[in-house]
Amino acid sequence: MKKKFSARDVLRYIGPGILVTVGFIDPGNWASNVAAGAEYGYKLLWMVSLSTLMLIVLQHNAAHLGIVTGLCMSEAAEKHLSPAFSRPILLSAVAAAVATALAELLGAAIALKMLLGLPIKIGVVFTLLFVSWLLYSNSYSKLEKWIIGFVSLIGLSFLFELSLVQIDWPEAARGWVTPALPDGSLPIVMSVLGAVVMPHNLFLHSEVIQSRQWNREDDTVIRHQLRFEFLDTLFSMIIGWAINSAMILIAAATFFQAGLSVGELEQAAQMLDPLLGKAAATVFALALLFSGLSSSVTAGMAGGSIFAGLFGEEYDVSRLRTKQGVLLTLVLATVIIFFVSNPFQGLILSQMLLSIQLPWTILLQIRLTSSTTVMGRYANQRKTAVLLWLIGLVVTLLNVMLLKELLL
Repeated sequence: MKKKFSARDVLRYIGPGILVTVGFIDPGNWASNVAAGAEYGYKLLWMVSLSTLMLIVLQHNAAHLGIVTGLCMSEAAEKHLSPAFSRPILLSAVAAAVATALAELLGAAIALKMLLGLPIKIGVVFTLLFVSWLLYSNSYSKLEKWIIGFVSLIGLSFLFELSLVQIDWPEAARGWVTPALPDGSLPIVMSVLGAVVMPHNLFLHSEVIQSRQWNREDDTVIRHQLRFEFLDTLFSMIIGWAINSAMILIAAATFFQAGLSVGELEQAAQMLDPLLGKAAATVFALALLFSGLSSSVTAGMAGGSIFAGLFGEEYDVSRLRTKQGVLLTLVLATVIIFFVSNPFQGLILSQMLLSIQLPWTILLQIRLTSSTTVMGRYANQRKTAVLLWLIGLVVTLLNVMLLKELLL
């Protein structure tokens, strides 16, 4: 007899995708989105649509691994692949989680400087302490509620910002679906499209999706889970698409219309003050703070998951390996920040490291999810594998181009 699931079951399943979405709206994306809107108005909105579609496919596939095997990507690699192949990739993925945490901690610190005038390094320490408290003192279910709360506040902040500006909606609608490359826009397009898929998020999704496990021995239940997971991923990625779009819309309606060029997030907040009022600048900074805090939490979780997987263990903050992985990720990122005199250069450093590592994570994911040894009857079908390889090649090419751009 097939197990039936109610609407309440579907709603209870929503959550893991939200945690992944945080990486899609982290401080690293803010600068690119604001620059896109300020420099080119609504013309680059299509890149948010394209990046979201690619992200849905990759995150959906990563979550399948966790549902079918009960293992995160790091555990599965340690169990099924040779150490000579998997260990270098997993260790580089830990480094990628550190690089991600660096950008997220910096983003929160920049917001604290906007709001309270705190020096960046002091703000980073406060962020580290608060995020560590969240991770070490809360269960996954409580952390999920915290993150959902942060994302909700970010969304409400941008709704408020949108209410203050006049959006050219017909022009925005064309921008969402019409690819365009205005002169000089390629670096911004690469930075958004190439950095939207983040290595730590692929590992994280395969881990957190297991919080919704019921019975992996029941094929009917697994199929229900796979379907519900897709709804969770789709719903969450649409939220990410909306928030990223809102950043571009606001920048287009304010900075682009006024002919103002924006190079840094702190500058953007300062410029909003005379354009829309002090409340708009304050809400912008608060939203950035919530983004930095929530994405720092998920970066720490990802680092803990990858590190624990190296020892064949699942993410469990009560266990030593997970604690060590979380601590390594956040503290090492903080230490690096203290040796980076220019916050903007710190963000560039983090993007360079992610650009180098991402192709290897995608390769690892495709290798695992295409294997019948790992996935059994749920291994990727040929058309799915082809789509994954195509997306992987596009994302890799964009990241290589971004890396080249950053090095020049």
